[in-house]
Amino acid sequence: MKILQAFRSQLVKLQRLAQPYFLPVEETSAWQFLLLIVALLAVVVGTTLLLLTFIVALSGAFIPEFQTRFLPGVPERVTGLWRGPAGPAITFLMMLGLSCFGVVRNKLRNGRWVPWLMLGVILLLILVINGINVGISFVARNVENALVAYDPDGFWKIVAIYAFCLVLALPIRAFQSYLVPKLGLLWREWLSGKMLGRYLENRAYYLLNPNDEDAEEIDNPDQRISQDTASFTNTSLSVTVEILAAFLTFFSFIIVLWSISSKLALWLLIYSLGGTTIVVFASRKLVALNNQQLKLEADFRYGLVHIRDNAESIAFYRGENQEAKEANRRLGDAIKNYDRLIIWEALISVIQRSYDYFSRFLPWLVIAPIYFAKQVDFGVFGQAFIAFSQVLGSVSYIVNNIDRLSAFSASISRLEAFQGKVDQIGEIANKRDDVVESRNNSILLNHIDLAPPQSDRLLIKDLSLEVAPLQRVLVVGPSGCGKTSFLRMVSGLWQPVSGEVQRPAFSELLFIPQKPYMILGTLREQLCYPQDSSRFSNQHLRSVLEEVRLPELTKRYPDFDIKQDWPRLLSLGEQQRLAFARLLLNSPSFVVLDEATSALDVNTEKHLYNLLSDREMAFVSVGHRPTLREFHDTVLELDGNGGWKLMPSTSYDFNYGANFS
Repeated sequence: MKILQAFRSQLVKLQRLAQPYFLPVEETSAWQFLLLIVALLAVVVGTTLLLLTFIVALSGAFIPEFQTRFLPGVPERVTGLWRGPAGPAITFLMMLGLSCFGVVRNKLRNGRWVPWLMLGVILLLILVINGINVGISFVARNVENALVAYDPDGFWKIVAIYAFCLVLALPIRAFQSYLVPKLGLLWREWLSGKMLGRYLENRAYYLLNPNDEDAEEIDNPDQRISQDTASFTNTSLSVTVEILAAFLTFFSFIIVLWSISSKLALWLLIYSLGGTTIVVFASRKLVALNNQQLKLEADFRYGLVHIRDNAESIAFYRGENQEAKEANRRLGDAIKNYDRLIIWEALISVIQRSYDYFSRFLPWLVIAPIYFAKQVDFGVFGQAFIAFSQVLGSVSYIVNNIDRLSAFSASISRLEAFQGKVDQIGEIANKRDDVVESRNNSILLNHIDLAPPQSDRLLIKDLSLEVAPLQRVLVVGPSGCGKTSFLRMVSGLWQPVSGEVQRPAFSELLFIPQKPYMILGTLREQLCYPQDSSRFSNQHLRSVLEEVRLPELTKRYPDFDIKQDWPRLLSLGEQQRLAFARLLLNSPSFVVLDEATSALDVNTEKHLYNLLSDREMAFVSVGHRPTLREFHDTVLELDGNGGWKLMPSTSYDFNYGANFS
């Protein structure tokens, strides 16, 4: 029962991930999605029948000897199909399937008809290949009969038909091999873009906790967007196509097998059902181990990236031993889990091989008695083995692909969990009115209580403060008192426990951290971030760099379109000055500075703050230097226990601070 519940849960997750590419979820249901798949199958089967009829009629009209040599008996079978009830029934189902797509045609917008068309062509190719394989089974039977009868003329005629079937099948297989990964590539492009968009919306990238290995959060979102989406789209598409191919193969060859021996067909179904049940029960552990392996591999890779990103700091500290210890711990966890994984995979492999070996006896056991009774010819043995292997392969799909399906199930869970989390963040953001345009164009805090997320430690209690245009507020206090937390709240990254925050539009508010953010891009993009770099001329950029006392940067890099590893090449002081150049180019009305001049000398610090004053910007700063006081008119001192004091900057003494009593 638990297996069925888990299977149903995975199907629901798969539907949430897969359906949006083919049909908009908000406008359709899962049943409509499944109905369209069935409708597509009906359209493809009907199209295949019409195509076969057209080829037979065309060859009979213009090349009658072609039918006689390469399609013996096919025209009669096609004629019998149309005269019987099957032909009209298939045509009716085809028209019904087309009408289903006609009903939802308005929902197949934004290019959603492309994957349906490509999937239809893939199914058509699968059907054609199955038809050729059925024909080959009869060819193999006649070849063996011709050999037993010492009939050289009949033998070479049948071999020519076999060669024709191979020549026909090869380009069809090649085209199918191209279309499946191509559709997977288009799907990955769409899904990765969708995931990336959701990840960057509503600051989900900031609210997710990607590095805490023990927290019940979404680990390694970068891996989920890049690798997991690629694995999911490729595997889900190939699995879907393979299952549909197995379905079509089963119905194509079960008819052949039943015509040879109904007893053999029944034993095959019983054998495959029993083997599948055993493998499913034995492989339950694989899903959990595969899921854990993806996480541990991503953790190990993140540790290596962390070493690369902090190479200089590690070199200064001579911290190689400590870094090696941590990297080896992560590697050890991945190796330990993989060791358990290969034990289970070996167990499943033994069951699979046993299943395969014992299946080879069934045709002999069933066909031999009727052959010795002279009820069938010798060629039936070859045809029975071909039909049996095809049907067995189709009904044994789970047995033969259980390790792949387990890894696929793990990727479904990881991607759906990521999608669910970012959607949850989006729903919370839509319900929360956290961006309110201030009517007087100022930052207004009204009776604010502030605590860190998922913490009950109150950093600030009942604070009311207004930062009006041209006003400059300096936030001070001991380390750990909540100064940076206060700036996060002002900037909109954190929400207060209670109270109301009003702020100007985010285009009028810019945050400058102590260690400025250096993007992956050109020097031009670095300076203009987050604005469009084409807005500013080279002369404008040079002028701003000179204003922040970075003229040597234009001498070192006269081409603003050069790409470099900027965090490594620029010192922290240069990065802070570059951040001020970025600030001048963005020209906001309000600026939030978190020790943004800590790596600069006092004269440069004074020059940069004067630039802000000259441009009539209001700013809120965090700092410890007494020299900062002269650039601000108000001081907010925090004690870290909820207490605070607000006073004119001229009354504040950095040596003694405010008196909290």
